[in-house]
This record gives sequence, C-alpha cells and structure tokens, in this order.
Amino acid sequence: MLNISVIIPVYNAAAFLKKAVESALQFEEVKEIILIDDCSTDDSLKVCQELTSEYSRVHLFQHVDKGNHGAGASRNLGLEKASQEFIAFLDADDYYLPNRFDSEKEIFKNKKIEGVFGAIGTEFLSEKGKEEFIEKFKNTELTTVKKTAEGKEIFYGLLGLEQDFGTFFSLISLTVRNESLHKNNLKFNENLRIHQDSDFIIKLSFHCFLKTGSITEAVSIRGVHDDNRITKIKIYSEKYNQRQFLLWNSIYNWAKNKNIEKKYLEHIQLSKKSFELSIKKGLSKYLNLAYFILQNPKILKTRYRFTFLKR
Repeated sequence: MLNISVIIPVYNAAAFLKKAVESALQFEEVKEIILIDDCSTDDSLKVCQELTSEYSRVHLFQHVDKGNHGAGASRNLGLEKASQEFIAFLDADDYYLPNRFDSEKEIFKNKKIEGVFGAIGTEFLSEKGKEEFIEKFKNTELTTVKKTAEGKEIFYGLLGLEQDFGTFFSLISLTVRNESLHKNNLKFNENLRIHQDSDFIIKLSFHCFLKTGSITEAVSIRGVHDDNRITKIKIYSEKYNQRQFLLWNSIYNWAKNKNIEKKYLEHIQLSKKSFELSIKKGLSKYLNLAYFILQNPKILKTRYRFTFLKR
C-alpha cells in the first residue's frame, strides 16, 4: 500500500479549497494533506483552519514571516514538512478523481520507478475563465502526452525534440518517491513566480526514472476560473516571452552543469535565446527564430530545428 503526502499551496482559493482537500481525503493511501497558506487576502486561511479542525489528516503551515512567497516556495515548505514515502501535488482550485492513484499501485511495485504521471482534465468554473482558456490553449479536453514512455525518453520528450511524445504533463498528476527528491536535492525554483512547476518537472525527469501512468483518462481535474494566472497572459506577448525566457534560462543554467548531450544543451540554449531576442526586438517567437537562425547558419545543420519551429 502507498503512503502519500499531498502538498497544496494555498493563495486566495477559499471558494475551491474544501473540494480540493476532500478529493484527496477520499483515498486511504493519503496519510497527510499539507496546506501551505501563502498570505492569502481572502478567507483561505480561515478555511484552512476549519479543515484542520475537521480532519486529522490535514495540517496547516505558513512561511516563517507569514508573508507571500509564491507557489514554488510554498511547495518547498510542503516538501520539508512531508513525512510519507510518496509525494503528490494538488493546487487549491483543482481536485483528484477516484482513479488518481490506480496506476501508481501497480507501477510502484517496481522499485526502479521513482515517479508516475498521468493525464488531467479541465472543468470551467466561470464563463470568463473558459473564454480565456480556450483562446489560449484551444484544446479543452486532456492535458497529456501522446505515448507511453519511461526514463530518459520522458526528459528528451519534454524538451520538445520528439513530436510523437507530446508537450507536457501536469504537476497535479505526478506522484514521486520522497526519497528520490531528497537524494537529488530537487526543489522548486523560488525565483520563478510562474512556470516553477515546468522547471521542476524537466529537472525531475532528468534525475529520476519516471514512467507514464494513465495517459488516456484523466486522473485529476484542473479548475479554470477568472483568476487563473496562466490564462491571463497573452501567448507571445512581451510578458509571456519574459516568463518563458526566465524558465529556459533557469533550465539552461542548470543543464550546463549536468551530463547532458551537446545537441540537447544546444536545443535548450536556442530556446532561451529565441525568447531573449523576443524581448529585445519585440518580435514574435517565430520571427525571432528566423532571425536567430539567419545569424547562426550552423543551426540549419542541426536535426532539431524543424521540431522547435513547429512548437
């Protein structure tokens, strides 16, 4: 049987938090739910306190200064407090489905497997949130990868070098061995206020042996509403490009110190530089790539250029 700690960062999610927590409490495998209130300005802290009073498995923490430090720092605090063999993540406005840990029960019998992830679905909690989400992401069904994979296949797939892999998977579908996180000193980048989950997932897939679980059926649901941060930024806008640059710059600085093949490191560098150019010249990502390639003809010889242009 799995023993799981579920970490939930909480910021202004009073309307959704109870459903999120109770969706995790339905599982006997979930031994503790760790709420990290990140200086909410609504009634979230009160809801957290009520939940800790009602359920013995729910525990509440705040940052030492009781300030607002972002989702990355809040998840890191949750990792410090987690006591169970496995870690799962959940956002305060999302929830688990009844099949959330079905794949894990079988896959984790193999001691080599350090993490399992699956597909997530979407529930629209407001019409405005629905409009913004559809405008940006188009696909309203599953967020998933296209094929089963394990080990380094997942790391290379997440870099966007394999079109048949897909794009990404969500943190709320991931279950990982606590020991593996500590062994590899894996934490969330607290300097990234947005995309710290993407940064964490890519680094996790390099250090740990991951495996796909349920990728054709959702195991968790992402709640989309008016205040979702990710839908507020127009794709390829100046703010979008700035945040993408910070993400890829973080990954590139990390990758330089790891034993990563040159072609993959160059791919990461290309991604970083393309968004850097977008900021400097105010061009779209695709025009930046064309401009960048013209100034660096040797890139035309690389096997990954077309893959990246299609992203």
